[in-house]
Amino acid sequence: MPKAYEVIADDLRRSIRAGERRPGDRLPSEADLARHYRRSVPTVQNALRLLSDEGLIDKRHGLGTFVRRPRTPAVRDNRRHQWEKDRARRPLATRAETGATERDTGLRPDDLVFHAEYREQAASAELAGAFGVPEGTVLLQRVYRTRYSAEPAPFNLVTSYLVRDMIAANPDLLDEANEPWPGGTQHQLRTVGIELDRVEERLTARPPTPEEAAALDLPPGTSVILLRKTSYDTDGRVVDVSDVTLPGDRTELLFTTRLERW
Repeated sequence: MPKAYEVIADDLRRSIRAGERRPGDRLPSEADLARHYRRSVPTVQNALRLLSDEGLIDKRHGLGTFVRRPRTPAVRDNRRHQWEKDRARRPLATRAETGATERDTGLRPDDLVFHAEYREQAASAELAGAFGVPEGTVLLQRVYRTRYSAEPAPFNLVTSYLVRDMIAANPDLLDEANEPWPGGTQHQLRTVGIELDRVEERLTARPPTPEEAAALDLPPGTSVILLRKTSYDTDGRVVDVSDVTLPGDRTELLFTTRLERW
């Protein structure tokens, strides 16, 4: 037997999914909902809390409760790496037409707001081990945030690391002002003679930190997917280590495995 607050939540959820209440619509006040459903205000509050945890509504202090606008989904598939490698050898005009985020989301370059920050840092023991270099080796840390211009939160949180001496032959690679770089990291590495051989990705999931929840504007109870991407060149060296934090409410990971025929 469903509880009273679950019955209320079911009815509101149905009205949202049926389009009777559209994204951005303001819900009646808690008192009005209580009168409508002939239940107490605390019962209504429990129902609204359930819908908020599902990411269907937002409560804005002093304004009321609104139907949450669905965020643009991103489908990240494992074929993107070969797509990026093929694109790295294309002319500048072709590389500038689209990037990985556009590929994952179906958006256009002029739909996106891009932000990059570079800084140098000494390799920690963990990163030194990942790169196979001495602890304290100078790395270039690159932080990327890309969002749809109509939304407040980025698609993910990306922190990428390169060994500074490995790319220093091209000073343009050390300057964040050159971002977004047409062709991405694979083309950047190509300018210093580095070709990728393989990309290794490890995935885990956990609850977000408060900072991650705020940065990604996550509904309560939403997990994040953590992706550690390690790129190897044709000599077997690790040339790029990237940590990507993906929002669990709008990210789909798609893996296609080609099997050899008998």
